[in-house]
Amino acid sequence: MRINKYLARSGVASRRQADTLITQGRVRLNGQVVGELGVQIDENRDVVEVDDKVVSPATGTIYLMLNKPTGYLVSSKDPHHDKLVTILLKEYEGKVFPVGRLDFESSGLLLFTNDGELAFRLSHPRFGVEKTYEAAIAGAILESDLANLDRGIILEDGPTAPTRSKLISKSNTTSVVQITLHEGRKRQVRRMFEKIGFPVVSLKRIEFGGIKLGNLAEGKFVNLKIADVRKLKSQVGLV
Repeated sequence: MRINKYLARSGVASRRQADTLITQGRVRLNGQVVGELGVQIDENRDVVEVDDKVVSPATGTIYLMLNKPTGYLVSSKDPHHDKLVTILLKEYEGKVFPVGRLDFESSGLLLFTNDGELAFRLSHPRFGVEKTYEAAIAGAILESDLANLDRGIILEDGPTAPTRSKLISKSNTTSVVQITLHEGRKRQVRRMFEKIGFPVVSLKRIEFGGIKLGNLAEGKFVNLKIADVRKLKSQVGLV
């Protein structure tokens, strides 16, 4: 097993974050600092340490859903920001990390866990996990505009994959659109609407991998139900 996968299973960090720990020289294998990524280990024989503490696959995994307010940075640590999303999870601070990202000025559903392998797969574009957003945009959008989005448009970092969009409401000055996509590029929804001439005024994620935000109050979090965790795992080949 690759050592970053082992660290993810142990609840230390996601696979990508585990690679960062390795490059920082904070990971030891059988007493020796791991000097390269991709090292294979035998979990039944080898001893892995992070910051001089032995780690092993987590026995108590945590799965949370937060309704993120706007104005919070999705990060576990950042010296330049004092409003990190983790402060809303004080009793779990340092024990869980966010799954993917949600823009500073966006709100809505954000998952947290210490299950690094699940977090990695849910965030990786290869697994195509769907996310649904409710976007309030400037202007009276047409069904033909939505059809263009659904077919895919060209952004500066390449063409977007097909989406599913639905007009919720419209006035002369604003529209509300529900859009579902399975990519996760930086600020993708905002860039897509801006590209077709309808800047986003507010953006809220209301569903992730079939898990719905529902009426969870802003700034509050809940533990995911066992059935919801199973649903997420089934989508990425973990059950």
